[in-house]
Formats: sequence, structure tokens, C-alpha cells
Amino acid sequence: MIYILLIILFILLILNVPLAISVALASILFLMNSDFSEFVAVQRMITGLDSFPLMAIPLFMLAGKIMEKGGISKRLVDFASSLVGSISGGFAIIAIIASMFFAAISGSAPATVIAIGSIMVPAMINEGYDKKFALALIASAGTIGIIIPPSIPFITYGISANASVGDLFIAGILPGLLMGIALIFYSYIVSVRRGYKGVGKFEVKRVLVTFRKSILGLLMPIIILGGIYSGQFTPTESGVIACVYGLIVALFIYRSMNLKDLKNTFVEAGLLSSMILFIVASANLMSWLITVEQIPSQIAQVLSALTESPLVFLLIIMAVFFIVGMFIEINAAIILIVPILLPLLNYYEINLIFFGVLMITNLAIGLLTPPLGVNLFVAKSLDTISFNALVRAVLPFIVVMAIVLVLLVLFPQISLVLLGS
Repeated sequence: MIYILLIILFILLILNVPLAISVALASILFLMNSDFSEFVAVQRMITGLDSFPLMAIPLFMLAGKIMEKGGISKRLVDFASSLVGSISGGFAIIAIIASMFFAAISGSAPATVIAIGSIMVPAMINEGYDKKFALALIASAGTIGIIIPPSIPFITYGISANASVGDLFIAGILPGLLMGIALIFYSYIVSVRRGYKGVGKFEVKRVLVTFRKSILGLLMPIIILGGIYSGQFTPTESGVIACVYGLIVALFIYRSMNLKDLKNTFVEAGLLSSMILFIVASANLMSWLITVEQIPSQIAQVLSALTESPLVFLLIIMAVFFIVGMFIEINAAIILIVPILLPLLNYYEINLIFFGVLMITNLAIGLLTPPLGVNLFVAKSLDTISFNALVRAVLPFIVVMAIVLVLLVLFPQISLVLLGS
């Protein structure tokens, strides 16, 4: 029966039924043909949302919206421009650096693409950059939003694997920076070959001025991570700190928002949060069904029989995640897959924090792969371009990100060094 459930889910996804509804409907159809009551569906979905750490998701979504509406993204772009705008490919590098800054505020990949892309894509096109390259670049840079903390998928993973969200945040810093540096290096090479030149000259005075204007935005991730790591507040409480801090900056210091803007800001954040939480609830139901049917232990027996090497196991799982990322939303994939893999992670003695970084980084690449590549659709909305053309343009960026992922697999210390592991 469990395989019938998965077949139904796959058919619904092919028919373009929304993911949350597909997962919930497939699970309910399974329950109707089993010994369980259909009321279990409601119970498990509510139980899946009854989690204090999960409250951090709507809070960080709101914090990201406040920062976006409050003009923080524009100030971050200006600061990045003052640093690297004068070198070849300056605008491309600005887009990546600004995305890294904004990622450390919003924790959301699509939010990063919209906030930075709406500013940088028109600017890049006006400077003679190829439209396909500009959109592919911003879609790829946006994926850093779920690797650099605070990250919404890290919160979901921490809940699913019973791992420290604070440790996951710290472990994501260096991999996120490495991903950004790799994208910058590739973009610079492309820009030199295509003749995308910088604009203006480097001026220390301009750097200092733009830094002063953006300092309050840059301080947010420092406050969040510093508070979590020092034990002053939990990751969930840090979401509240981020919202309050963002409101104070936007309303009273920058004065880029007024009370009338708050309604739309809260409504937009609420809609985005509800979509994610609906997916989380539905995925929790299906995850419970899969666990009850003892699928994790069966898969564990098969994979453990294939290899005794933790490295080979990780490479196999990374290949599986790459395929999963093409079809399933990140948070749903985490909730569905992590309970299945926990026995295997224990068997191979793989650090849960290290594995979490690998999983999120891998699934971040799925944001760029059709048919469900969310960042592709968001980037496409920024300008007129065919979806197929955008997919072809983003392929080299996927290769760069895959190389970074392999490095993370081979060198666990990149993820764990800041934790003292």
C-alpha cells in the first residue's frame, strides 16, 4: 500500500496539483484503504505543527519582509557596489554579495531573489549584461539564502532530526560563504570573457558612506547568531528579536516604512508562511505513514548491504537528493526523508549537523532544477525570457554549486570547524 501512496503522489505532481494538497490527498487516500481512521490525518497534521521551534519560520519570513519593504536590500546593494563595482563583472559580483548579505537577514531563497533581483537585474541589463546570464545569476545567488543562517530549512531539519538549530546555523556559515565565493569566481571569469566591465572607480569615502547607511542591516545577522550562540535566546526567540529590530530600523530610523505599510507586510509574510506550514503539516502526515509502514528500516537494510563506507553512502544519498530536489519542495523533502535516514546516519556514525548542511546545500541546487525549481520561476518573473532559455543559462551555475557540494562531502571540517568539531 505504501508504494501505491507514492505512485498516487507522483501522479498528482505530474498533474500539477499543488505540492501540499498532493501530499495530503495521497496520504488520506492511503488511510481510507487501511486500518487507520481518516481522522488520523487531522491529528498528525496538527501534531506536525505543534512545535515551538517551528514558530521561527513565520517570524523569519516576517523579518525578511520587513527588511525588504524597509529598503534594507537597496542599502546592501549600494554597499556591495562601493566594494566591487569598479572591477570587471562588478555588477554580477554585486548581485552575489548583496544576495549573501540579504540571505543573512531573510533565511529564504525566493525572498532573496525578489529583493536583490528586482534591483540588480534591470541594472545589469542596462549595463550590457546578457539577460539570460543576469537572471540565471540572480536565481543561483538566491540559493545562498537557505545556506547562510538564519535559514528556514535548517529550522525544519533541526526539528525533524532533533538536532540543534543553533549549531546548524553556525555550521552553515562557511559553506554559504564558500558557495558565494565560487559563484563570484565563475561570474568574474564569464564577465572577463564577455567584456562586462566595471563602473566608476573604487573610493574609500564611498565605501565608508554606504557602510554607514547599511550598518543596521548588516548588524542583524550578528545580533541573531551572537544571541543564539551566547545562549541569550533560542533560534525561535531570535525570530522575534529580528522582527522587532527590523520594525524599529524601518519605522523610526530609516523611516522607509509607515504604519500603513505594515498591513501589506504582515499579510504577505502570513501568506508565505501559511504555504510553507501547510506543506510541513502534509509532509509530517506522510512521513508518519512511511515510518509506521517500516519503510525506513527496509531502506536501511538495502543501503547498508550495498556499502560499508560512509563516504560511498553519502555520495549515493547526495545523488538521490539531487533527484528529489527536482520534484519536491525543500521543507517537505526534509520532513519526508530525514526520519527515513536517521537509522542509517546512526549506523554509519555520520554527524547530524554535518549531514544537515549537506542535505540543505544539495536541496538548494534543486531550486534551480526543473520542473519545480522555485528560484527559476521567481527569476523568470523579473523579466521576459523563455523558461527553457533560463534553464540552459543556469546549467553552468549548477555545475559550480555541485563542485562546492562535493568539497563539503569530502571535507567535513568546512562545516564543523566553527563548532570546534
